[in-house]
Amino acid sequence: MERLKVKTNLHCDGCIDKIEPFFNHSKNIHKWRVDLKDPGKTISIEGRDLSTQLVNDLLNQEGYAVIGEEDIIPVEKDGFWESIKLWKRASFNTLNCLIGCSIGDFGMIIYLQAFYPNTSMMWQMILAIIAGLMTSISLETIILKIREHFSWPFAFKTALGMSLISMIGMEIAMNTTDFIITGGKAAFDDPMYWMALVIALVAGFVAPLPYNYYKLKKFNQACH
Repeated sequence: MERLKVKTNLHCDGCIDKIEPFFNHSKNIHKWRVDLKDPGKTISIEGRDLSTQLVNDLLNQEGYAVIGEEDIIPVEKDGFWESIKLWKRASFNTLNCLIGCSIGDFGMIIYLQAFYPNTSMMWQMILAIIAGLMTSISLETIILKIREHFSWPFAFKTALGMSLISMIGMEIAMNTTDFIITGGKAAFDDPMYWMALVIALVAGFVAPLPYNYYKLKKFNQACH
């Protein structure tokens, strides 16, 4: 839920009567109120996915308008953990991280068990975590280079500094879950292995998600 307060060129109760049907039937608006005593004739709106453009479009239907974007005062009403937009963004960021981590993580486990089957379980987990971190950082470096047009050194530095805590938490969650269910053995002909893989990926996604949301909310920083 969000709250938006804007100044308008409304001037009387008759103006409010004219715009009332449009604001009452907007799916984005849950509650709204016009303060004619305010010098700015402000409208206070509560709802979801609110924007200056949305309010202006509704007002324009009766010839009124929002007066200047500098007069827009967005106020977040929800509690710290209640922003749907940020949960969606944090989920997308975490999914990108999960893809990068899982490529290196499970790739390393498969490689070790295929060519170095006598590697101790502890070292398999350690090497899998390191490989997962490397592939995750590498993937993000490539994304930043292509999407943001960063130089390679700057893209790598940015990817490295985004959120090692998030990636390490993800790696630990995935490997711990996988070990508990399968003992760390990659048995491709066993349906239980593939079920364990899915559960491990879910655990790897869920574990760092609150932390990634927290960074977005508190510092506007994304892990990926």
